[in-house]
Amino acid sequence: MSPTSRKYRRTACTGLALAPLAALAACGGGSGTDASAEAGSGKGTISVWAHQGQKSEAAALQNAVKSFNSSQNKIKVDLKLIPEKDYTKTITATDAAELPDVLEFDGPTMANFVYNKKLAPIDTYVSAKTMDNATAASKAQGEVEGKHYGLGMFDSGLGIYGNKKLLDAAGVKYPTGLSDDWTAEEFTAALKALKAKDSDGKTLDLQESGGYANEWGTYGFAPIVWSAGGSLLKDGKAEGALDTPAVASALKTFQSWKTYVDPNTDGNAFAKGRVALSWVGHWMYPAYSQGLGDDLVVLPLPDFGNGPKTGQGSWAWGIGADTKNAKAAGTFLDALLNDTNVTAMTTANGAVPATKTALAKSSLYKEGGPLQLFADQLAKPCGDSDITKSCVAVTRPVTAGYPVITSKFSEALNSVYGGTDPKSALQKAARAIDQDFSDNAGYKIP
Repeated sequence: MSPTSRKYRRTACTGLALAPLAALAACGGGSGTDASAEAGSGKGTISVWAHQGQKSEAAALQNAVKSFNSSQNKIKVDLKLIPEKDYTKTITATDAAELPDVLEFDGPTMANFVYNKKLAPIDTYVSAKTMDNATAASKAQGEVEGKHYGLGMFDSGLGIYGNKKLLDAAGVKYPTGLSDDWTAEEFTAALKALKAKDSDGKTLDLQESGGYANEWGTYGFAPIVWSAGGSLLKDGKAEGALDTPAVASALKTFQSWKTYVDPNTDGNAFAKGRVALSWVGHWMYPAYSQGLGDDLVVLPLPDFGNGPKTGQGSWAWGIGADTKNAKAAGTFLDALLNDTNVTAMTTANGAVPATKTALAKSSLYKEGGPLQLFADQLAKPCGDSDITKSCVAVTRPVTAGYPVITSKFSEALNSVYGGTDPKSALQKAARAIDQDFSDNAGYKIP
């Protein structure tokens, strides 16, 4: 499975999709003092956990560990790969004292692990060079209350892939980059024009086949909320941020697109030329490029009034809260996040490099590369709270309560797509989110 499509995965508790509120509450009692990581000697054997995803990624990581171990004799890394489907559940179920010195985690789960005292701040243990070389978007995903708990090897982004041949045949003018993005009205007009030239009237792929009551619903379509000037959470509350008239209007527009959507049950609607537009992420580029060749164009998501927006964030690396050798852990992270290893990993999985130097050298994402748009978006990070018109890449709310936020929002989005009134669906979601935050004292992390 591609790197960012993991975000759609449904896992338990602190994982990405969600469970009933009672089940979530059972995932941990949270809220405590800073993690108890000890610096240690900076020598010896350290344990490392990572998810076992696609074979190419696992091979890249294993090679990085092998290279590190052979490059010096002070630190030995003992790597354990855990099947992806079990990974987040394993961290959730493991006591902090039993977690490894270094562990990988999916970005939106981080704050919950911090809340439950399973991660320690890394600022003291990774080098200033490593921290400075991380992209701003990657650092935003890994920050809680002014401290960094994670850094990634790669990042993610959304866009609209277009079939130039079909767009031109329908007389549709399309954006050339962020500076001339579609408005929501122009995007709707393009769908209508394409429909007139399409045999079945289905001109758009929204990755509908898996439904939207999951992490794809949030990752893929929260950008509509942000672009409409709203937020999933603002100042610890969803009411007044998620359920505004502007957001309801934007989701009404989203709802109206259903008539143009190909269900894409075979996964080939765009690559086979059945539709002219596909709303998805960077991970589909290999298949789409192979299918369309020079007819493939990469476009930003439409602007609902507050500028085009995209989601961002992916797997990241941190230090276990109870490690007794954080200095050695930091040394390994410095090596893992160097250009050689980041380039090897992003070559293996096609994701956006999350370090400045590797990004600048990437054949796909560098200036003039076919996926430059994704790098341009990540170069304008919003963080998770200050979502202005000028920024583009938004971090999903960095809070231990994220599991409830994504559950309730994705449920609302799925119901809106099915015909529910957006205003009522958003109000219901906002009330549920705020009730959970009230019940859990706002998930404050001291």
